[in-house]
Amino acid sequence: MKLDNPTMDPIATAGRSCPLHYRYRAEVFQQAPPAHLKNLDVLYVVGGLYGNDIALAQILRLFALEKGRKQLVFNGDFHWFDADPHRFALVQQEVLAHTAIRGNVETELADPEPQSGAGCGCAYPEWVGDAVVERSNRILQRLRSAITSHQRQALADLPMWLTAEVGDSRIGIVHGDAQSLAGWSFAQEHLNDLQQRDQIRDWFRRADVDAFASSHTCLPVFQRLKLEGPRPNAWIFNNGAAGMPNFWADPAGLVTRIALSPCHNGSSRAGIVHQKLHVDALAIEVDSAAVREAFLAQWPAGTDAYASYFERIIHGPNYHPHQVIRLED
Repeated sequence: MKLDNPTMDPIATAGRSCPLHYRYRAEVFQQAPPAHLKNLDVLYVVGGLYGNDIALAQILRLFALEKGRKQLVFNGDFHWFDADPHRFALVQQEVLAHTAIRGNVETELADPEPQSGAGCGCAYPEWVGDAVVERSNRILQRLRSAITSHQRQALADLPMWLTAEVGDSRIGIVHGDAQSLAGWSFAQEHLNDLQQRDQIRDWFRRADVDAFASSHTCLPVFQRLKLEGPRPNAWIFNNGAAGMPNFWADPAGLVTRIALSPCHNGSSRAGIVHQKLHVDALAIEVDSAAVREAFLAQWPAGTDAYASYFERIIHGPNYHPHQVIRLED
């Protein structure tokens, strides 16, 4: 059983430990992007869809309206609430028709006999309560009943990270952070810490990118960091969740839109201009009643996902659009 500390109890660390096979070096982002992710005019980065097929349909509709050379990248955890095998298959088919990387959910689902002791693979930090961690581990276990061997292999074949070019800017696409598929260094909580930002500056130097696009941590944040050298500024673009509300009293999910043109459809909840890039937390407006109905059909009262997520689905988290953009002086 592969654990960070072999003396640790795998039951106690499941959902909190970060397996070694989740990890990579920041230098991997120096590689050239694949051909289909070069010279883009528009890039959508969709993290945390969480099996919400209603949000997925809206994302695809918005993306179809974009002009120019464009790509849509799902950066992990596109499965989660889709415990119904039909919904699971629908989400996977639509997602894999585009470009995708694995999140911790897909990585754990891809292993037919998981031996890492990772549980759900979330690598939750200390501020997340034990009850939440235990419920997430059980949600992952239930999802295993929805997947086929063919679907499992398709997830196993996905990469853990990618690079892309929008205009002349290089973007590192991750699920977690610059060193781990389930890393939390790009969480809005951690980005308040100067020491953490200093570590991230070192990753930017080693990665040779202008920005990282991430998700995993469930709340959106666009953080600017000051650097020395040819890139005086770098950005982290964390979209929070595409398939759940991100703000209080706002049912919309969010995706990160990185483009050479402004967002004109009025759906930006927060946005910045960096060099030639227009970057927005693009709102995914959905029929909230339909989303609730679909969720409850799979996770009624008394289930683990209901206990962990239903209040957020109904009301949104205690978080607001003005909190998204963070600028270092």
